[in-house]
Amino acid sequence: MRHHTDVRQATEDDVAELVRLRALLFETLGGDFFAPSSADDDWRYSLASVLKEQLTADTVRIMVVDGDNGLAACGIGTIEQRLPGPHLRNGRIGQVIGVVTDPAYRRRGHSRTIMHGLLDWFREREVARVDLYASVEGEPLYRALGFTDHPNPSLYWHP
Repeated sequence: MRHHTDVRQATEDDVAELVRLRALLFETLGGDFFAPSSADDDWRYSLASVLKEQLTADTVRIMVVDGDNGLAACGIGTIEQRLPGPHLRNGRIGQVIGVVTDPAYRRRGHSRTIMHGLLDWFREREVARVDLYASVEGEPLYRALGFTDHPNPSLYWHP
């Protein structure tokens, strides 16, 4: 019997569960930005195919915690090569995407375990900075792990 706080790298067998957890994330975030009323389920198929490609990519790390039946939690880290500068010694920026825990497994430290796994990976890859967008629920954890306010205002543009 495996201990449930074991964190591991995702495999192709986890793709359907990763899609399920990501859908939960958008339901939780809600609003027209994250869950537009015009959306259909096509995005799930696109997501599944992109996840399959990214499972083996050097610049992506998908960490999961197993539940009793399926995944209890997941989190994704990506690394992007940007231009080095005085504020970014090697130009490598990490991004944490979609740390989400199934409601049945919340308050057990799974997000923290996943974050430790991702931060270790970012350190190994010598990223200069890690960015993330925190939900209201996730913010205390991220701050406890040493994340602080970003100096740049976050803007977006939809083509």
